Formats: sequence, C-alpha cells, structure tokens
Amino acid sequence: MPERWKPSVTVAAIIERDGLYLLVEEHTPEGLKLNNPAGHLDPGESPQQGVQREALEETARQFTPDRLVGVYLSRFQRPASGEDVTYVRFAFGGTVGEPDPARALDEGIVRTLWMTLEEVRASRARHRSGLVQRCIEDHAAGVRLPLTAISTDASVYTPEIKGG
Repeated sequence: MPERWKPSVTVAAIIERDGLYLLVEEHTPEGLKLNNPAGHLDPGESPQQGVQREALEETARQFTPDRLVGVYLSRFQRPASGEDVTYVRFAFGGTVGEPDPARALDEGIVRTLWMTLEEVRASRARHRSGLVQRCIEDHAAGVRLPLTAISTDASVYTPEIKGG
C-alpha cells in the first residue's frame, strides 16, 4: 500500500495595530526570512490554542484570536534537500498585549517588527512563504470568519479508544 499523504498543519497570527502588521524575522534553512508569528499545531491542542502558544513563543506577547482569516493550502519544495511538504495553515486575526520583558523569543527568532502593508508588499522576496503576504492581504481586505467555523472534538484532548 502506498504511503498516506499527510500535510503539515500550521497556525498563524495575523496581528494588526494602527495600520501596522506584526511580523517576526527568523533564521530558516533558506536564510533570514520574515514570517507571520506561526508554527506547527502540536498534538492535544486546538488550532486556537496552537496560535496562542506560537504567538507567545515567537513574539513574547499574549495573543487573543477573535476571528479566522482563512484556511490555506500550500506546497513547498526545499531545493537543497529535495524535501516536499504540503501545509494546511489556519490564519487567525486578533489582538496582542505588550511584550513580556522576562520572556525570551523562541529559538531562531531574531526579532519582531511592525510593518505597514506597503512595507510587507515591498519585502516579498524576504518572506518565508507566499502565505505571509496572502494572509495579510486577506486581513486588510476585511476577511473575517467566526471562530465557530473551527470545531475541535474532545477526542483531541482525550483520544477515543476503538474496540477491536
């Protein structure tokens, strides 16, 4: 039987304040890149919990998601290794607090920065993926979906045991 295709599930925080978007500058195998605060969904957490955790780890700020901006499917091939990965990204809008000075940024994150939409567009060559700008553009266009569009079954926290 052929191996089952398994996309990687990621979450991203699309954070805007006073016309500026919060991004992170991070080390990647392709060099220093700009990204939304984002990362992989961990076992045992909902997408909303995952985006709160990732935003805190990467920005040292508490993030409160209040809307879904979109669900995105993308594919990435890493030329150096031949790695071929498909991603399913849940992008959330919401608000953040001020940075916690006692909290260090996650490993690989160099800094956070606030950018205008025009600066985001002008820095496209430095984006980690095309989804960085796409999610921000959708947010700027007013895309707002309710958080209730995502349902996390209780089995995520306590797996269902199948009889056999």
